[in-house]
Formats: sequence, structure tokens, C-alpha cells
Amino acid sequence: MRAFVLAFLLAAVSSVALTPLVRRLAVRIGAVSEPGGRHVNQRAVPRLGGIAIALAFLIPLATIFPLESTVAAALRSEWRRLAGLLVGAVVLTGVGVLDDTRRVRAVHKLLAQIAAASLAFAAGFHIDAVQLPLVGSVSMGVFAGPVTVLWIVGIVNAINLIDGLDGLAAGIVFFAGVTNFVVALVSQNTFVCALMATMLGSVLGFLFFNFNPARIFMGDSGSYFLGFLLGTTSVVGGSQTASTAVSILVPVLALGVPIFDTLFAMVRRYLERRPFFSPDRGHVHHRLLDMGITHRRAVLLLYGISMVLTIAAIGVSLGHNWQVGVAILTASIVVVGLVRFLGYFEYVLLMRRQRARLTEPDTEALRRMLPEAVTWFGAAATDEDVWRTLQRVLGIGNLAMAELVQHGLENQLSAWAGVTPENPEMMVSARFPLGEDRLARAELRFRWWSPRSDVSPQAAALLQVLVDVITSALVRVNSPHAPMLALDRPEPDRLSSPQPLRVEP
Repeated sequence: MRAFVLAFLLAAVSSVALTPLVRRLAVRIGAVSEPGGRHVNQRAVPRLGGIAIALAFLIPLATIFPLESTVAAALRSEWRRLAGLLVGAVVLTGVGVLDDTRRVRAVHKLLAQIAAASLAFAAGFHIDAVQLPLVGSVSMGVFAGPVTVLWIVGIVNAINLIDGLDGLAAGIVFFAGVTNFVVALVSQNTFVCALMATMLGSVLGFLFFNFNPARIFMGDSGSYFLGFLLGTTSVVGGSQTASTAVSILVPVLALGVPIFDTLFAMVRRYLERRPFFSPDRGHVHHRLLDMGITHRRAVLLLYGISMVLTIAAIGVSLGHNWQVGVAILTASIVVVGLVRFLGYFEYVLLMRRQRARLTEPDTEALRRMLPEAVTWFGAAATDEDVWRTLQRVLGIGNLAMAELVQHGLENQLSAWAGVTPENPEMMVSARFPLGEDRLARAELRFRWWSPRSDVSPQAAALLQVLVDVITSALVRVNSPHAPMLALDRPEPDRLSSPQPLRVEP
């Protein structure tokens, strides 16, 4: 235990000493995160913090542990795993450095992650079986390799995606590392204890510079390095005699926040029909900021959730039925509460409704009609031509009727019906001024039958475009219903005695 404490302290001190040096290097070579877009930082902040974390992690492995016979023996006995872990971690850190400085295509980063995860599997990091409810233990068999690679790659990207606020990713990694360390310590897994002690120290030292307001970001170099460490060590952290279900459930709970965020990011991007690796501002931390929560409070809130999940994961690792049940119940309450609090259910329903409205018959008819309507209204030479064209457009656009409401006059309506309505109260309607509100002399009110009880945003936008086209035609033919020019004054004669027009279908 003393060796672990010394390794933790040495890693922390090394991280504190190295981070300012790496920060200067990042500024010098231009590896800086600029504000704007999906980034929430208000000023330029250097990246490449992962270099300091990686070096601080390696220093205790190269100095203290060789001097400690027990730990050194454990590391030597697991030399194959250790070599695979270090090589894979260094490869991903290098890829992250390239991405922080020059940008690397998403597909190339994914291939590098798969290669590093495959190396880890070849070195002995395996998920051989999974315990499923009502089924029991399910052996992975020939799928052990793909499942292990998928797990490691998933954790790497989960840590990368959650790295969006000052200190957030580092803090969540710290809590997950505590879980791995405690589980390994209870199960007397010296190999994982040694790795987690050094990782925890390097992360804690880095947090002194990364917590809000951050003076440096870990960048992809740090998130890839830490994600790879957690992904690999989490599959060997538990006792060899414990059930596979418990050993897999522990890291799932410990990494609950980034896993939760990653899964909902995939669902969100699928519903929006965007690539899974496309960046956006829909992550859990972005939604907290959009709700008005301050930067620091959002981080502390997610820290608290991670702490609760860490306690639950440790409870599950103990293996007693009541402890496992309480831990799973607590984790479930936390996850459901987070989902409800952030409104993810409402978001999914909204996206489904938006997609449905895009393909509704009335919306589709309007969309197809607009290009031809622009040509038809452009050919109108008189006021009457405009209204006859409108009648033609109503039928093609599945609109039941349109009414012209003259400003300043009561009970003066000029109406055109594409389809004579039997019960107008059962239809939806929308009104649009002909021109700017302050200059409009009249409004157009459309009515139509819709499968919904309200006007969809898509239909409203399409109708607004149609009204803009009609307004341009009215101005061109000098219609009495056209909007006034900015310097014009109302003409009483033109407004007081309009000739009601009605074009019968």
C-alpha cells in the first residue's frame, strides 16, 4: 500500500511540474482551442495536456515500482499486458497530439483506436463472458475479441465526448479510477492497483490547471490516453472468482456519465440523420449550460453524479445480493433522474415529431408546389392575375381556402377558395401579413385540413415563403393590397372602398 501512495504522490507532483511546460509548448506550436462554435471557452486555451498526464503516469512506473519488490514482481508477471497497455496508450496519445495540432480525419482516428484495442486484446485484456438477466452467463467465444475491442473503443470515445467543460473529463476519470483502484485492492490485483495509483496522481495534478477557469485542456491526447487506460484495466480489475456480470457491471456504473452521454449522442445523431462522429452541442454538459446552470456548477453536478455512481459500483463489486440490488437501484434512479432533468425523453419525442412533420402530406404538397408558384406569380401582369394564380396554387398545395383581411376595415374580406369548406372550424389556419407588419395593408389567412391539430413549423415556413412571393407580385403590379413603401402614407380613398374580389372555384 505504501508503494501505491508514493506512486500517487510522485505522479501528482510530476503532473503539476510538467503541465506548465506543456502549456508553453502548446502555445508556441499553436495547439490552442479558440472560442466559438460548440466550444464553451470564452478565450483561447492551450491543448496537449495529455502529454503531461502521460509523462506523469510513466514516471512512477519507471522509478518507484522497480524498487518495490512486491509491485515489481506483479508488473513483471504481467509484462505482456503491461507492454500491450503502454504501447497502445502511447499510440493513441500520439494520434491525439496530431489531432490537437493538425487535425486527423475521424475515420483515421477510429482505425487507430481499433488497432490499439486489438493490441490490448492480444496482450491479454479479454471479455470472455457476460452475465445476462434471466439467461445467465453467456460465453463470448469467438466474439470475445470484437466485444473487447468494441468496449475499449467505446470507452475511449466516451471520455473524449464528455471532455467539453473545464475539469469535467479529468474529474470523471478520477472517480472511475478510484472505483478501479478499490475493486482491484479488494481483490488483491496488484497490477491494476499500480496502474490506477499512478493514473489518479497524474489526473489530480492536472486538475489544478484544468478546473474552471481552465488554463490548459487535456485535448484528444489526454482523453484518448485516459480512456484507453480505463477501458483496458476495467476488464481485469475485479477478482478472478467474481461473477462476470459483476465485473462488467462495475465499470459500466463507474463510467455511467460518459457512457450515458455517448449512447444518447448516438441516438440523437441517428434521429437527426447525421454521422455518428459529427460534433454538436447536444451533450449532457451543453444541455446543462443551455438550462442556465453556470459552467462550474454544471461540472460539480456531474461530479456529484459520478461520485454516487462510484459508490454504487463499489457496492456492486462486493458481490452481496442486497448490496448489488441497492447499488443497481441507486444507479437506476440517478440515470432516470438525469434523463428527466435534462429532458432527453422530450428531445427524442420532439425529433420524432419533427421528422414526421417533414413528411406530412400538406407539407410535402407545399414544398413541391413552391418552385412552380414562383414562376406563375412572376408572370402575373395585373391584380386579378395574382388572385387567379393564388386560386390555382391553393388546389395544388392542398389548401382549402385563403382569405384577404384588409387592415383598418371590419367585415371586409375578399376570399378565394381552392376547395369550398363545409366546416371551416375543423381546419387549421395561419395568418401572414403582406409585407412588414408596420407597412402591411392586408393579411392572408390560409385554412387547410391537417393530420395534426396545430400548424407545423415546416408548413408555416413554406407558407411564409409563398406569401413573400405573392407580396412581390402585388408590389410589381401596383395592387391596392400591396404593402406601403417606407415613406408612403395611407391613402384613405384606396383603403375605404375596396372592391371585394371573389374567384369561384
